[in-house]
Amino acid sequence: MNKAEALALMHEHTQSPSLRQHMLAVEAAMRAYASKSGEDPETWGMAGLLHDFDYEKYPNHEHSPNEGHPAWGVRLLREKGVAEPVCRAILGHGTYTGVPRDTPMARTLFAVDELCGFLVACALVRPSRSFADLEVKSVKKKLKDKAFAKGVNRDEVDQGATELGVPLDEHIAFVIQALRPLEGALGLGAQAPVA
Repeated sequence: MNKAEALALMHEHTQSPSLRQHMLAVEAAMRAYASKSGEDPETWGMAGLLHDFDYEKYPNHEHSPNEGHPAWGVRLLREKGVAEPVCRAILGHGTYTGVPRDTPMARTLFAVDELCGFLVACALVRPSRSFADLEVKSVKKKLKDKAFAKGVNRDEVDQGATELGVPLDEHIAFVIQALRPLEGALGLGAQAPVA
């Protein structure tokens, strides 16, 4: 599957602009980490772009390891010939699937998923509505505020950095940097609507 096919699949199954933007953000973070690690940005980017494509239709609030998100989506991806390491990374980002995160790609997908959502939320409440002036200390302060972005699992943010073997501050700074060029596509910066 190439990037155009992956985008088409994501758009076919996901109508929510914010969920689409989330997948684009995770793709960007995955590509950045792949480049840093000497891995293939296309393969890692594919995992990021498609990791939640089935979430809107099959959200899996019951956390079934075999039904709903991400199992439903991975079955379709396998039918379409997506490489097994990508499929396993996508399965592994759901802690309830029982699929171990035993590759750098899988650990990275888990590490950037919740963090990307949280960083977008942090940028949205800044006067600039941008990543340009978002600092690690501000993000860490918001992580301690349990009322802010309540849907983000703080334990998974910490666990993701730990599994990557990267200090949390360094991980946050790296992902902010990776997302900066994408902020227009994420509805941030000059393009951000004022709430």
